[in-house]
Amino acid sequence: MKKITKKQPWKYLFWLGPFLFMVGFTAGLVSGSWGLLPLAFMIPGIAIIGFWVFWQSQHSRWWASRSTQAGTNAVVATAAVLVILGLINFLGVRYQLRQDLTETQLFTLAPQSQELVRRLPQQVKIWVFDTNQNPQDRELLENYQRQSSKFQFEYVDPQSRPGIAERFGVKEYGEVYLESGNKRQLVQSLNVNERLSEIKLTNRLQQLINSTVIKAYFVQGHGEHPLTGGESGISQAVQGLSEKGYTVEPLNLADKLQVPNDAAVVVVAGAKRGFFDAEVKALQDYLNRGGNLLLMIDPDTDPKLSPLLQEWGVRLDNRLAVDVSGAGVGLGPAAPIITDYGQHPITKDFGNGISFYRLARPVEITSVAGVESTPLVRTKAYPNSWAESDLKSEKLEFNPDKDLKGPLTLGVALTRKLPATPTPLPTPTTQAQATPTATPTPTNSAQATPLPTPTTQAQATPTPTTPATPSPLPTPTTQATPTPTTAEKSEQTPKESRLVVFGNSDFATDGVFQQQLNGDVFLNSVSWLSQQDQQTLSIRPKEPKNRRITLSTSQANVLTLSSLLVLPLLGFLTAAFIWWRRR
Repeated sequence: MKKITKKQPWKYLFWLGPFLFMVGFTAGLVSGSWGLLPLAFMIPGIAIIGFWVFWQSQHSRWWASRSTQAGTNAVVATAAVLVILGLINFLGVRYQLRQDLTETQLFTLAPQSQELVRRLPQQVKIWVFDTNQNPQDRELLENYQRQSSKFQFEYVDPQSRPGIAERFGVKEYGEVYLESGNKRQLVQSLNVNERLSEIKLTNRLQQLINSTVIKAYFVQGHGEHPLTGGESGISQAVQGLSEKGYTVEPLNLADKLQVPNDAAVVVVAGAKRGFFDAEVKALQDYLNRGGNLLLMIDPDTDPKLSPLLQEWGVRLDNRLAVDVSGAGVGLGPAAPIITDYGQHPITKDFGNGISFYRLARPVEITSVAGVESTPLVRTKAYPNSWAESDLKSEKLEFNPDKDLKGPLTLGVALTRKLPATPTPLPTPTTQAQATPTATPTPTNSAQATPLPTPTTQAQATPTPTTPATPSPLPTPTTQATPTPTTAEKSEQTPKESRLVVFGNSDFATDGVFQQQLNGDVFLNSVSWLSQQDQQTLSIRPKEPKNRRITLSTSQANVLTLSSLLVLPLLGFLTAAFIWWRRR
């Protein structure tokens, strides 16, 4: 007999819970306010749903069934996957990780650019007046922006925003301007063949934030490399300094016999004839008062600078540096390939980069009191490198009696602290006279010396005093003696004189300057010598390399036939052979 179960309509009251909850939730979303009315619906709905779940678990014990456990595991696993994905996306947005796998780190800013942007003193903005946003240009600007929040950029259409274009004086589409405060500077003009350059942008940015004028003087008159282009010229090196904000001028010491006071760096690039004694004395005086000198002296030359070099513990070897490992890359044994650099600000970011020095002489260093030296570039160890004494021999062979084993030092950086010279104090007699033209006496104590009245100064009559109790001496007539300013205090502190010596000057000449790290060695040496601590020292940004393959007509035909005919035919024959073997 079939058992009739009595229906329980009150069970359907459970649906009232989800209904009330949805009513309150919808009311809150529509009104935008989660006040009393939405909560009055949502709270009873949640309470009904909770009561129904508790009653079902006690009545039917559904939570203990296998299907409930499997469903719960599925829900928990799904929720865990969603939480993990959300966490990964959160970390990806919060902490960006970029990896540049290109050969020349094309999509990564050079260390110079990164350091420069990170220490920006104020807001800087790039204005690109163009309607088309090139993806490569925008990627480069975004790389700059990731380094500092003070760097911003914006694309502007000159037609739609003529006011901004007129403020910058835009003449054509593609012009890129740099703005910082009241300063504006044109970076470059973009076109189809020229995209935004990191080199130009970084150099313009450094020029904009560096308001000081830095002068670099190149000594001339002794057979040095000419500053203009041509054979053995150094016009590319001069242009590189100009792009970094330097003012380059020639210097003839025979006319002036003194280095100008505004010289930040003096460069002697490949002098072939000897200096006069007065010229050497002028360079020594320049170094003694805190100057900075770069000497690039080739082998088989004697510029008569030995007295200056001996003061710093430097001696130029007359032998020729030989490196037999350079034959594989097209360089002869007389062009040492350098991959070993010293721990110095000039070469700190070079890593295992390559620089080469054709016809170089070793530089020997001896210890001198007060002078600190750091080797910059070193050749490979023997037997790959040595200093050859017999330059007339047809075959280069190491002679242990005359030659010097590698590694050889081809460049060195030196510093020397110069103690401040205190101003001599005047004698009591001079103080008692107190003439109007007397030099003010600086006071070192915190207590100020009482100034005499004008009548006393006009008479200039000293007051008789006993030896045991000296009276205060009158101060000279320059009564408005100010407290030493910061600049004056800095002048009283010890200065540092710097010297960089290379046994080669060819690495900075045109045609070689832009190869490998040769230009970086020169520019970083001048930057360090100028003692401009706010300037960065690093590798210049790298430009992309052209990896195109140019094929002739016959080579293109062979490539077409091999890809469309030969390779498919080989695949078909291989498949037929395998089928025949398995038949």
